[in-house]
Parts: sequence; structure tokens; C-alpha cells
Amino acid sequence: MNRTHALIAACALLGACSFGRDGKPPAMPQPAHYGAQPQPDTSVTAEGAAQRFVTGAKPVPEWWKLYRSDALDALVDEGLRASPSLAAADKSLVAAREQLRAQVGSSLLPSIDAGAQATRQRGLGIPEVGPPTVLYNLFVGQIQAQYTFDIFGAARFANASLAAQVDQQAFQLDAARRALAANIVTGAIGAAALHAQIDVTERLIALAADDAHDAERRYALGSASRAEMFSAQQNAASLAAQLPGLRAQWLATRHALAVLLGRTPDRAPDDLDLASLTVPADVPVVLPSELLQTRPDIQAADAALKAAAAQVGVATAQLFPSLSLSASMGKGGFSWPTALSGAGALWSVGASLSQPIFHGGALLAQRRAAIAAYDAAVDQYKQTVLAAFQNVANTLASLETDSEALAFADTASSKARDVSADAAARVRLGAIPPRAARGSEQQYLNARLSTIRASSARMSDTAALFQAMGSPLASGASLSQADGADR
Repeated sequence: MNRTHALIAACALLGACSFGRDGKPPAMPQPAHYGAQPQPDTSVTAEGAAQRFVTGAKPVPEWWKLYRSDALDALVDEGLRASPSLAAADKSLVAAREQLRAQVGSSLLPSIDAGAQATRQRGLGIPEVGPPTVLYNLFVGQIQAQYTFDIFGAARFANASLAAQVDQQAFQLDAARRALAANIVTGAIGAAALHAQIDVTERLIALAADDAHDAERRYALGSASRAEMFSAQQNAASLAAQLPGLRAQWLATRHALAVLLGRTPDRAPDDLDLASLTVPADVPVVLPSELLQTRPDIQAADAALKAAAAQVGVATAQLFPSLSLSASMGKGGFSWPTALSGAGALWSVGASLSQPIFHGGALLAQRRAAIAAYDAAVDQYKQTVLAAFQNVANTLASLETDSEALAFADTASSKARDVSADAAARVRLGAIPPRAARGSEQQYLNARLSTIRASSARMSDTAALFQAMGSPLASGASLSQADGADR
């Protein structure tokens, strides 16, 4: 008895030890700024607006509302509410949480079952004593209980691993939700920009067709060469060839946007007016140290690291003894009166202790595999953080160059518009022929196309930067606290 008590005390002492890794993420370098060059505090002014990069600011939860478009807000709200992919991911997360509760309950609490049995059997008798066959009834009812002591923490480590996997799934859902919002915003901006480009291109085609028709008449009158006529016709055909591709791209963007909203492609939403969108003036730039807490992908990598650390504990605990207790009580007999009487009482109490001795090296190999998987999770976490820094750096650089490109394109478009207006006035006065005004308008429209593309790029890259900053509070961050009572 004393040796038994000593064995139990030693097992309890060993069970208090931690067999797994701590699961803490590795220390990462904290760059002074994201890119190879420090980002400026303010972008260049383009289309009358300059963006301010607020270093150290917090992420904006519903950042799409900064575009000041009720139509855009309605699209994002519809997508977040009706997207089948988000709904499926959310239901999968609910299922994972219930699986976690089931595993915790089955591994840390005793199991109690009730059973009843009523059978009629035919058995072989002993000829020297009685008849050669015996017919009899058997009635049994009992309650059974079983409990396995988690001395070395195998069940706790397994539960911690599954809980971290559920947290990882919650962070992935949050990342998917933010990605969906960003895709809807960029899709709506892209569709609006393509619509505007189609309108400008159609006007360019009409002007080129007028030039070709004018060249044909002048060639017939002998005032234009044949080469000049062919050149005008070739220019009109080249411009017309660009329109089908633009329309196909525009329709594909609208179809993709409809699917993001949970609609069929034939119910694609109407295009927004690109001019009605206001580029956000203040853009947050989260500090690199805080980005580790705001990016859902980094938080998901952290959760995967904790799950791998717990699996090391599971594999280590499997090398040590396992102690289980079982008990049952009930009634039984060959007739109901006997089964219900005191003579029919049944009970049993037992304990079992098992210690792995030889499994062909499988248990040690499993532990080494768990350690290697943990080391891989550490490296994957590092790569996720570096990729997040790169994502922010690239988006900041793109946004800066977008503002510069838009500023130049807007200036060129403004000057070309002035030249076109002056040429149109001179045509009305009879100072120059109409084809000269058409040429000036074509130059303005080409400059306008560059402005539309640059404006669309700045708005889309602004949305990408908001997404890259993460969220103030990830939806799955408090999962372990919320489910603490159940665990």
C-alpha cells in the first residue's frame, strides 16, 4: 500500500511538469519603417486631395465608409451578410467549437452509462446432473462509470491543441471577412473605372471614325493623299479593336462582384460613379510591433504554433503510464423477481495501469515528428510576419507612386482639356478646320484615360492598405476566454 501511494505521488509530481513547448512566438525584428525608404507623412496632392499617412494609428474597423458612398457601403454590407463562402466558414467554425466542447467533456470528465439487457438463451446442460439442454432467461440492468486520470497531461495537451486549431480557424474567418470587404471595394472601383474607360473609348472611336470619313472625302476631292486616308482608317480600326476587350473585362469584373455579393452574375449591381467616390484623406500606418496583433494571418500563424507546441506534449505524455478506474452496479437474475431482489445485486470496482514498454520505436518517432512539426510552425510564423511586412511595404510604395502618377495625369488632362476647349472655340470662329479640334479632343480623351486608371489605382491601393493594417480586434482573439467555462 505504501508503494502504491508513493507511485501515485510520483505520477502526480511528474504530471505537474510541462512536456510540451511553451508555444510562444519567436521574437521578430521590428523595422524602423516598412519599406526600403521611409514613407512620407503626406502624399502629393492629386485631384485636389492629398493623403496623410498616420504612423502609429489604430486600424479602422469599417474603413470602406471613408469613401463616403452609400452605394458602396450597401454593397459591402450585402456581401458580408449574404456571401455563401463566409456563411460556410462561419458554420464550420461553429462545428469546430462544438467538437472542442465534445472532446473536453469526454477527456476530462468521467463517463457514466446505463444499460439493460433481457435475453432468453439455450445452453448445454450436464447429462449426469440434469437435462441435456437448458432454457433460461437473463435479466440485467446496471450503471457503469469509467474515468481515466490525466496524470501526465495527455488529454489537456490534446484539448489545448484542438483549442488552438479552433482559434486558428476563427482568425482565418476574420481574414476572409476582411478580404471579402476589400475585394468588394476594389471590384466596385474597378467596374466603375472600366465603365468610365468604355465611355471615353467610345468617344475616341467616334472621333476616329469622323477623321476617317473626313479623310475619305478629302481624298475624293484630291486634298488628301491615299496614305493619309489609309492611316485614318487604320487608326479608327485600332481604336475599335480595343473596345471588345474593355467590355469583356468590365463584364467579368461585374460578374465577379455579383458572386462576391452572393448573387448570380445576371444580377450584377449597377456601376458606381467613379467621381462620386472620395479617396480617404487619413490612412493609418500601424507600427510593426502592433501589426503582429492586428493582422489575422499572423494571429492564425500564432495559433498554429500553439497547437503544434501542445502536440509535442501529447506525444511526450504517451510515453508514460496511464491509470483508469471503472465501477459498475446493478441488478441481475434469471427471473424478474430474482433480479429485483437483494440476491440479484451486481457490482464491480477495478483499476488498470498501463505503461508502454515496446512499440517498435513508434512513440519516440511520433514525439520527434511532433517536435519537427513545431519547429516548422515556428519558421512558418516567421515567414508569415515577414510576408505581412512586405505586403504593407509594397502597398505603401504603390500608394505613393499612385498619387504621383495621378498628379501628373491630372495635370496633363487639365492642360489637354484647355487645349481642346480652345480648339473648339477656334473652329466655331472658322480659324481652323474641324479635324484640328477633333485631334485636340482625342489628346484630351487619351489623357483622361490615364487619369481614370491612376485614380482607380489610388483608390484600390488605399483599400489594400486598409486591409493590410488588420483589424482592431480579431473576432477569434477571445475564443479561449469565451469558452473557458466549457473547457
